[in-house]
Amino acid sequence: MQVGYNIHMAKDTSFVCTECTGLFTKWMGQCPDCGAWNTIEKQVAAFSQGMPVSSAHAESVNEIQAINEVTLEKQGRIQTSLGEFDRVLGGGIVAGSVVLIGGNPGIGKSTLLLQVMCALGHRRTLYVTGEESLQQVAMRAERLGYKNSALRAIASTHLEEILACALREQPEIMVIDSVQALGSEQTPSAAGSITQVRVCTNRITQFAKQTDTAVFLVGHVTKEGSIAGPRILEHVVDTVLYFEGDEGGRYRILRAVKNRFGTVNELGVFAMHGTGLKGIKNPSAIFLSQRSDTACGSVVAVSCEATRPLLLEVQSLVEDRPAANPRRVAIGIEQNRLAMLLAILHRHGGVAIYDKDVFVNIVGGVHLKETGADLAISLATYSSFKNRALNRELAVFGEIGLTGEVRPVYNGLARLKEAREHGFTRAIIPEANQPKTNLPGLEVIAISRLSQAIEYVA
Repeated sequence: MQVGYNIHMAKDTSFVCTECTGLFTKWMGQCPDCGAWNTIEKQVAAFSQGMPVSSAHAESVNEIQAINEVTLEKQGRIQTSLGEFDRVLGGGIVAGSVVLIGGNPGIGKSTLLLQVMCALGHRRTLYVTGEESLQQVAMRAERLGYKNSALRAIASTHLEEILACALREQPEIMVIDSVQALGSEQTPSAAGSITQVRVCTNRITQFAKQTDTAVFLVGHVTKEGSIAGPRILEHVVDTVLYFEGDEGGRYRILRAVKNRFGTVNELGVFAMHGTGLKGIKNPSAIFLSQRSDTACGSVVAVSCEATRPLLLEVQSLVEDRPAANPRRVAIGIEQNRLAMLLAILHRHGGVAIYDKDVFVNIVGGVHLKETGADLAISLATYSSFKNRALNRELAVFGEIGLTGEVRPVYNGLARLKEAREHGFTRAIIPEANQPKTNLPGLEVIAISRLSQAIEYVA
């Protein structure tokens, strides 16, 4: 008995935007949906034709369940030897998860993953390298102190060969370095192309879900700092991590920008040594260790990345500009936000610096994603403009609105406790963040306007 229509697959040529995944009937230089240039490429799509379908096909459809009837089983996480790495993942590695880690060349992506895999030698692991030989991987493992590691490894760029090897080995955790080096026989385009990256990632994700294998994919980044390849790549995977740090600097920051199993924007701090990466449990002390006692234009901001309070030194330099167009340079914060804060400082703080160069830097190579450092940036700029050093034991946090009000930020109490633990005795905070009980050893100055903060430090 026929109960519907058979789906007869036929091939049709269409065009897809690799940025927004929009479909079009012809090629165009600019995507009309998202406005991106040179992102539309040809693809072979399948469409259906109405033909009868048998009841056997209808019965093979997956069963529909009510959400309250789904059995919830708590998944255990695999702990690694790096606590900071586990922190960013949300407590450890989840079976069947796909994690994409990106960063600039030489930042330490391969080193970090090789450390983790070698330390998990008591588990079934597989390291796939598409950019190095096995001898090079072994040399790095020896340098990291894992000369006698039994880590299983394969050097290949053929997706079908890698998946066949993984089915035979049945690893719990697998690393593929990198996804841009892979190529599938089912796709005629060259390795690293947008089509290849999308196809390979989809098949690897399907393999991970079917076999409960945790997979780490190393991804290249563009000159803008985003993962190279189609944007859909970040949508397919479960977790996206970015490895950040200054070139030639010692410290590295691993940040989660997407995490289905943990907190977004959680970060871990590492120090690069000759024997690999070492996690830093107290990064606030590291970032403040070289702070000067009497420097003008320096203020300590109490930031909070996900669940971790972090003390960071904000430095500002205001200099006379003989030319007509003053410069605005921001390192560690958005350029547009600095311009906005300078305008607010002029309008509501009475600080006229429209004709001067302003340079702002977040010490330590940290890129702040939150707005809680607004007040610290403004006070550091005021300190440099007036050539007046602020109290060394002063910590600051708060968001500034366009009308000059100081707005509250989340985790205010945790920020205050972090400042007190590191020896700060005063804190300028938003009035709405004022704690209900006093914190011994810490004087809290609660304000509602930017002008009040300037009056206090003047």
